[in-house]
Amino acid sequence: MAEAGERETAIPADTEQPLDADNEPEDTDSAIYSLSDSLTSLRPSIYQYQHENGRRYHAMSAGKYFLPNDDPEVERLDLQHHLLRLTIDGRLCLCPKNENATRVLDLGTGSGIWAIEYADAHPDAMVIGVDLSPVQPEFVPVNCQFEIDDLEKDWMWSKPFDFIFSRMMDGSFVDHGAIVQKAYDHLEPGGYFEAQDMGLPLGCDDGSLTEDSDIWKWMLLVMEGMDKLGRPVRGAHLWKRCMEAAGFEDVVETVYKWPTNRWPRSPKFKELGMWSLANMDAALEAATLAPLTRALDFSMEEVLVMVGNVRKVLRDPSVHAYWPIHVIYGRKPLAPGKTTANVEVS
Repeated sequence: MAEAGERETAIPADTEQPLDADNEPEDTDSAIYSLSDSLTSLRPSIYQYQHENGRRYHAMSAGKYFLPNDDPEVERLDLQHHLLRLTIDGRLCLCPKNENATRVLDLGTGSGIWAIEYADAHPDAMVIGVDLSPVQPEFVPVNCQFEIDDLEKDWMWSKPFDFIFSRMMDGSFVDHGAIVQKAYDHLEPGGYFEAQDMGLPLGCDDGSLTEDSDIWKWMLLVMEGMDKLGRPVRGAHLWKRCMEAAGFEDVVETVYKWPTNRWPRSPKFKELGMWSLANMDAALEAATLAPLTRALDFSMEEVLVMVGNVRKVLRDPSVHAYWPIHVIYGRKPLAPGKTTANVEVS
């Protein structure tokens, strides 16, 4: 495990305008933070889900993905979708393919909500969502379909796409560069690839998040566990380098901030903090169980105690921390040259 104070995990000082804290934060004990083509032809083995520590996981390529696929997690993904749309002012993406796409691929579609909303907003586009789990709704727009597949295996689509989209897929891949290269190869010239992801470590601009905090210790353990599982959760900052290495041009990266709760003074960031807290409150147990029990020999009971301590910090308005959210997109050249993306995690 990385030691506190090492360069790669030190609490970063933001180079952009820091968020302003609200000196009179609201009560954070409110109950608002609690979260209460058809797939019928799939072969039965896809539904033989794995069960572990009281949660349900995917059957295809079992063990690859660290988050569960049960109903609470699917509901959280829909909440997270709302939070991401709030972050980028209601849009579905930042790249020019927010309009005028014709053939779209959604990598790791999860609940399918992004693909469904994109298809609804773009009736002339064909949208394909791909995931390891068949948890998407059966009734969807006629121009939207879902496929169950492992994106780390060969992609078999013969017709290119003009927009490929990836969201919150950090921790899903052994090699980000290989996925970016596949996206590049399956885009038509002039097509766009966009990745939206949460960066680690947590950010803090005023020193109120310290390295002896329960949430900082928790984060280092999750990062260590995912490193041992071979699927690091420190790859958000790699997307830009991978895209440039693959040959994408005009690559743009924008970093947003999700406050850990309603601590900022700004009404917009206060709202983002409210939804961010609801999202992470629901994600904590799910994101901790697999890396710590599979890789670091923690018991389920030990994980639950840790998660309880972290929840207290998440709700503490005196800790002015935030989750960095990276949005990166680039365009495949109209006359592309062939390159190979090879970027190591660091």
